[in-house]
Amino acid sequence: MTAGTWPRVARLDAPRVLARIAEITGVRLVLEGPCPGGEVGAAYVRWPDGRRSVLTAGRTRSGVFVDRARSAGVPTARHELTAHVDGVRVIVQERLPGVPPQPVTAGVVRQMLAVNDKLASALDTGLGPETPPRPVPLHLTGDGPGFCLHAPLAEHSDRTRRLLARIHETGASAGHQMIGDDLVHMDFHPGNVLVAGGRLTGVIDWDGAVRGDRFFDLVTLRFTLAGTAPDLVPLVDERLDLLEPRRRAAYWAHMSLRMVDWAIRHHDAGAVQRWLSVAESGP
Repeated sequence: MTAGTWPRVARLDAPRVLARIAEITGVRLVLEGPCPGGEVGAAYVRWPDGRRSVLTAGRTRSGVFVDRARSAGVPTARHELTAHVDGVRVIVQERLPGVPPQPVTAGVVRQMLAVNDKLASALDTGLGPETPPRPVPLHLTGDGPGFCLHAPLAEHSDRTRRLLARIHETGASAGHQMIGDDLVHMDFHPGNVLVAGGRLTGVIDWDGAVRGDRFFDLVTLRFTLAGTAPDLVPLVDERLDLLEPRRRAAYWAHMSLRMVDWAIRHHDAGAVQRWLSVAESGP
C-alpha cells in the first residue's frame, strides 16, 4: 500500500445516524449542521422540545468518565442519549456554551493546566466492573485500534522510518504502558476545549478517556502547542519538569506516532512535515 492510500477513519454521517436513531429509539432529532473542527466529525442537533445538543460517535461507557470529571469541577457535557447504530456507538450530549479558542492564549493554557490539576487521583476510588484498573497501552510496539499505526511511518519516507525506529527503541527502554489513578482525557488540546469571554466553559471529546497518569495530557498539550502556538510551550514545561524522564519519553513517543501517522493518512505533506519536526524536537 502506497502513501495516500492508507485507510482513513470514517467521518460521522449525521443524516444517516439520525434516521437510524429514529428507527431504533423513536426519537426524531433535527440536524442543524456540522460542528466546527474535529477529525471525525460532530453535528449540532435539536430535540423535539427545542433543546439543542451535539451528536458524536464514541463509546457509551465514556459517560462514566465524563461524570467523574464533572464531579471534580471540570465543565463537561452530560450524555442525553446513546445508541448502537450499524456497528458504531453514537452519543447525543448536552451542548455547552462557547467555541474552541481562536487564537489560543496564555489564559486558556493556564485554565487547561487547572483542569489537569483537578483530575489528579480522580479515579482512585472504584468506578465499577466496567472500568477496572489496568495498564493503558501506548502502542509503541504495535498498532493501536485505528490510530497509532506503524506501517504508514515505515513506508512513508526515510525520515519517518528513523522516527519509527526511535519510537520502537523508546517502547523497549522506557515502557509502552501507562498506569495511575488520575482521570486522563487522552486528547487534551485546545481544539477540545470551549471558551466564552476568555473563560473555559467546557472540555469536550472524552471518548478516549482512561484511568492513568494525568501528565500524559500535559505531554499531549505540549506536543500540540509546539506545532501550533510554540510561544505558549514554556507554560506547560513548568509542569513537565516534575515528570520522570522515562515516562515523558514514552508519552512523547506515543504522541509522535499518533500525530505523524494521522497526518500521513488524513492530511497533506505540509502537516506531515510539521508534526515530524515537533516529534523530532522532543521530548
